[in-house]
Amino acid sequence: MDMTDTGDFRGRIRQSFTRQGAMEMLGAELAQVEQAMVEIEMPFDPKLTQQHGFLHAGVISAALETTCTYAAYTTIAPEESVLTIEFKVNLMSPGRGERFLFRGEITKPGSTIIVADGRGYAIGDGPAKLIASMTSTMMIIRGRQDVVG
Repeated sequence: MDMTDTGDFRGRIRQSFTRQGAMEMLGAELAQVEQAMVEIEMPFDPKLTQQHGFLHAGVISAALETTCTYAAYTTIAPEESVLTIEFKVNLMSPGRGERFLFRGEITKPGSTIIVADGRGYAIGDGPAKLIASMTSTMMIIRGRQDVVG
């Protein structure tokens, strides 16, 4: 069992999220922060679409990567940080909906490398629809002044 003292991870993540210019530009908001799981919600915005009017794959990828990264933050010590070193996205259905929910969950915590999986859902009329999945790998960063929270 991992005995890492994660401290007030919710407060750290909420504070860090306020510094995410990319998420602010997308209109994304933190919806839920739990141990090993983070959710972000985002409204539909025509400025974030591709030529067919669907949510752009880059926007979907950015939101999923952010949820996976913050899920990793829930498992590390307060003085540590993480950087994504790899991810793969599967786009399963067009990004069409009134709102979008992105969830990142830890698959494998570690002392150097953390693996997380993400799922993206379109929300509109009817049940939420799975539109994308992500598997990501993060590296824990220690002792770097230029990479903090």
